[in-house]
Amino acid sequence: MDISALMLSRIQFAFTVSFHIIFPAFTVGLAAWLAFLQARAMIAREPVYDRLFAFWLKIFAVAFGLGVVSGIVMAFQFGTNWSELARRTGPIQGPLLGYESFTAFALEASFFGVLMFGRRRVPRWFYLFACLMVCLGTSLSSFWILVNNSWMQYPTGFAQRPDGVFVPTDWWAIIFNGVVWVRFPHMVLAAYVTTSFCVAATGAWYMLRGSDRIEARAMIRMGLGLAAILVPLQLFFGHLTGDYVVKHQPSKIAAIEGHWESQAPAGEILFAWPDEAQEKNHFVIALPAPIGSLIDDGTLTGKVIGIKDIPKADRPPVLIPFFAFRIMVGCGLLMLALAWGGMAFYATGRLERARWLQWAIFLSFPLGFVATLTGWFTAEVGRQPWTVYGQLRTADAATPFLAAPQVATSLAVFGAVYALIFAAGTVYIYRMLKAGILPTPARAGSAANPKRPLAVPGDSPGTPSSNPAE
Repeated sequence: MDISALMLSRIQFAFTVSFHIIFPAFTVGLAAWLAFLQARAMIAREPVYDRLFAFWLKIFAVAFGLGVVSGIVMAFQFGTNWSELARRTGPIQGPLLGYESFTAFALEASFFGVLMFGRRRVPRWFYLFACLMVCLGTSLSSFWILVNNSWMQYPTGFAQRPDGVFVPTDWWAIIFNGVVWVRFPHMVLAAYVTTSFCVAATGAWYMLRGSDRIEARAMIRMGLGLAAILVPLQLFFGHLTGDYVVKHQPSKIAAIEGHWESQAPAGEILFAWPDEAQEKNHFVIALPAPIGSLIDDGTLTGKVIGIKDIPKADRPPVLIPFFAFRIMVGCGLLMLALAWGGMAFYATGRLERARWLQWAIFLSFPLGFVATLTGWFTAEVGRQPWTVYGQLRTADAATPFLAAPQVATSLAVFGAVYALIFAAGTVYIYRMLKAGILPTPARAGSAANPKRPLAVPGDSPGTPSSNPAE
């Protein structure tokens, strides 16, 4: 392998974005989960929802902070490692990132403080409104990022000047093209499913150790119940996302499918070990024709393109998209089985006796993260060797004067800092989860200390304690 500045820049960007995406995948869903709990607390007036809200609010705060810190680095890399990409696509990508700031970041910045510190200081209807605005802000952030990324996957509404700079000619085509409207729901649903399984897994953990039983049952019921609805929707939007790849990215779908020769009709390869040097597969397990044609274009005779029909200079690496796609689909099917099976056991009153199922639900918490990461690997590695598909090669998007030792140094620093941040955040969240659900103090109302409006949630020093035991 040639350890060049380009290769190291690709590794660095892959490392930082893989680390960062873990947290938005969690917090986008958590923001919606908190809004849901707050609404339920107001409507049902059952204390369990207040206690669950207070519990997950603290975890949301830590995960949100880790997501912000790890995401700031992404923008700087456009200037340091990918200056040609920034120069040539800036007239399009710059405004899109600006729209994210004007809409998503503005909402989050305006209402995040109310969400964290205003629960006992503002009317409940306004607090619910703040929850909904933070939820909307996180979703809008995902929307603009997906618009930006979808333009790189399927560029529309632009013209290219003689100096290679992309200029927008139709913002409607850039923002509202059909690819955005299948990829954006696919990403948001991924976040919601990830959070659903984290909630259900936490409930299963408490049920296994015999603590917080009321909250444990509520978390399993709501987590698996949401997942039972959301996972089939996610599989449907995943299929629609695959449709756009079939239509617009032949090199990516060829790598995902793993067929070396074009076929019509075609079978569907379930498993194989692609050998790029010999241009063949080993250990093939496949479904017969025309299942592959039916999946790709809905006909019995549709053509499935082979990798050999793609010029070698335009082929992505085959192994990563091939296996990442199958891991993602496998995680999705496993989550569907757990959600439907778990709800069937819950509905028939057998879940609390089935410890094996509680263990399975508890151990399922990484599935959403793994599916999200492998989905991104499929999309991003499968797009290679293009940064802007069909228009700008990755090799031409890098900073031309960057040297390998410089990138190696920044990569090592990022690795060390991110490892420290991730370890600290993981340990802190684990300690909060291990502590369990704490009683929720009553609303302070007029007794709140006006000298400390930004005090952390909880009793304010100088006000009567809400806990009679103290």
